[in-house]
Amino acid sequence: MLRPAATRLLTRRPTLTASLTKSRDFSADLAATETADETFVEAWRKVVPSIDPPKTPSSFMKPRPSVPSSIPGKLTVNFYLPYTSELSGKEVDMVIVPATTGQMGVLPGHVGTIAELKPGVLSVHDGNDVTKYFVSGGFTFIHPNSVTDIIAVEAVPIDRIDSSLVQKGLAEFTQKLSSASTDYEKAEAQIGVDVYSALNSSLTG
Repeated sequence: MLRPAATRLLTRRPTLTASLTKSRDFSADLAATETADETFVEAWRKVVPSIDPPKTPSSFMKPRPSVPSSIPGKLTVNFYLPYTSELSGKEVDMVIVPATTGQMGVLPGHVGTIAELKPGVLSVHDGNDVTKYFVSGGFTFIHPNSVTDIIAVEAVPIDRIDSSLVQKGLAEFTQKLSSASTDYEKAEAQIGVDVYSALNSSLTG
């Protein structure tokens, strides 16, 4: 009895998988139209017809830009910090971000990707001009429409970093790591060593 039942289930599996695959579109294939919460609005008007319905979160969202049919000549970069917007809608040739998997170059037409950032150098290339920042960490959101959003916890231009302070900090945290007695102290000192080592490499590299 079990064998025929198992055979029937196995024969049906490809059909189910195929139907699910056909009915689902990738986000890049969906139309870039703004959708309103019509169900909520309709229910609201039935209960309180004399008062305009409140706006839902989707009302404040901008429609997602469509993916261009051809690769544009420039990459649009937004670079955000908690306290300021370093770059907003700036068109550049390329950015190189310090992803946890290694240095990652982003050009126009890059496939959609989300990458975590580690302490390292973020470089923005626009013609012959190259602007470099040291970032302590964050995330990069690369969209298929040649727009890249970079969110960092901290960032400072490389030319504003004092190399003597970097050497001093690296020595202090290296000493703390060698004398640490608890797991917490070791972890805290190791983070300091990693950050100051990356700072030192950004100045000497």
